[in-house]
Amino acid sequence: MNYAVVFRLLGYILLCEGGLLCLPALVSALYSEWDILWIFLFTVALCFVIGLSLTFLKPRSKIFHMRESCATAALTWIVISIMGAIPFVLSGAIPNPIEALFETVSGFTTTGASVLADVESLPMGILFWRSFTHWIGGMGILVFLLAVMPLTGGSHVNLMKAESPGPQVEKMVPSVQATAKILYTIYLGMTALQILFMLAGGCPLMDSLLLTFGTAGTGGFGVLNDSLGSYSTYIQVVVTIFMILFGVNFSVYFYLTRRKFKKAFAIEEVRWYLAVIAASILLISWNIRDLFPSFLTAMQQAAFQVASIITTTGFSSCDFDLWPSFSKSILVALMFIGACAGSTGGGMKISRLMVLAKSIRKEVLQTVHPNAVTPIRVDGKPINHETLRSINVFMAAYIILFASSVLLISLDGYDFTTNFTAVAATFNNIGPGLAAVGPTANFSIYSGFSKLVLTFDMLAGRLELFPLLLLFAPETWKKF
Repeated sequence: MNYAVVFRLLGYILLCEGGLLCLPALVSALYSEWDILWIFLFTVALCFVIGLSLTFLKPRSKIFHMRESCATAALTWIVISIMGAIPFVLSGAIPNPIEALFETVSGFTTTGASVLADVESLPMGILFWRSFTHWIGGMGILVFLLAVMPLTGGSHVNLMKAESPGPQVEKMVPSVQATAKILYTIYLGMTALQILFMLAGGCPLMDSLLLTFGTAGTGGFGVLNDSLGSYSTYIQVVVTIFMILFGVNFSVYFYLTRRKFKKAFAIEEVRWYLAVIAASILLISWNIRDLFPSFLTAMQQAAFQVASIITTTGFSSCDFDLWPSFSKSILVALMFIGACAGSTGGGMKISRLMVLAKSIRKEVLQTVHPNAVTPIRVDGKPINHETLRSINVFMAAYIILFASSVLLISLDGYDFTTNFTAVAATFNNIGPGLAAVGPTANFSIYSGFSKLVLTFDMLAGRLELFPLLLLFAPETWKKF
């Protein structure tokens, strides 16, 4: 392990976080929240002092391979969450450090699970920071670092692979830094576009900003206690559309901006993603049609919740825990499916499930025709053995960690539906579950131990398991 290069990168990350913390400090100043302002300035200073001291480290080698990249990715999310929790604790918004860490990890990992029952009572600076963590975590802070800083040495694509969701990460252009800049340009552009649409619908400026942060990062922290239930149908429709758009593989937008329309529409994963959304909306709309004044209203509410769950955003427009079991079963299934690889969404990812479905089909065909050669293809290209192996290993690790988490938090004595959906909601970075952790409830019911288990789940889900698991492998920390 090249310790010096890992800690130096962590130093740069803390400098970035310190700079980003200046925005909620500015909001606190604008709203005359002077006590909150000083808390943010203290946290900024702490980030700068620690960050600068780490950047003075001089590694003998600037090369960082996959081991250093995974360790950096995992430690980055832990460190920024610890520092990001400080304003919650010092302001008294969440005085319990474990709960403050839970809330901050939930923000950065774009989960949206909360321990707060009354978000409307929060100071505006704290409320801004809470939602802004979604936007920061949506694209990834290491991708942000690659976009703004000309790092030298090593394989930068390893950093992107360690943090970016999906079974495989490809560069859009030969330069990794240029790829990171393209991703953030698209991300910023779509964010600005949604803010404009929200303002056009009469949504207040601060609400537009914070709800867009939650939508863009597919996070789900709301401004009001009922999430989006109090907003107009227009606002809910805008958020629905943008949740779906942010769940699309960003390669599609890159190809569209380059006028490579054939490549953009040839991405098979996106077709599966849209097909699953369409089928789910139709099935749920039919099932809940008697709960709403018209079928059109039922379809609008179904579309909102389907988009919110499959993209792992976690907003709610109504209490879907009151819907029939058929509809709730579909929503729970969507929790596991997730959005596209290369998007800001979480979950298992459509691409993995698509490959697994094709693998099952291949096995069935080979049972009938043992000598047939039937390669698994995605977008017309055969999937290599390494990718297929990594997907199978991911699924195995996913099931083991999921089952272990359900077992551990069951020590608190809550019912199976609550525990199962609590893990599903945190592990897949969604937010609300069902029963005692449903859309109108929160996660404050759990003990400190269970909150730590669920915090681990949020981090593991965002980093797609292995970067975080590597921290517990002794071989990771051996010097070379």
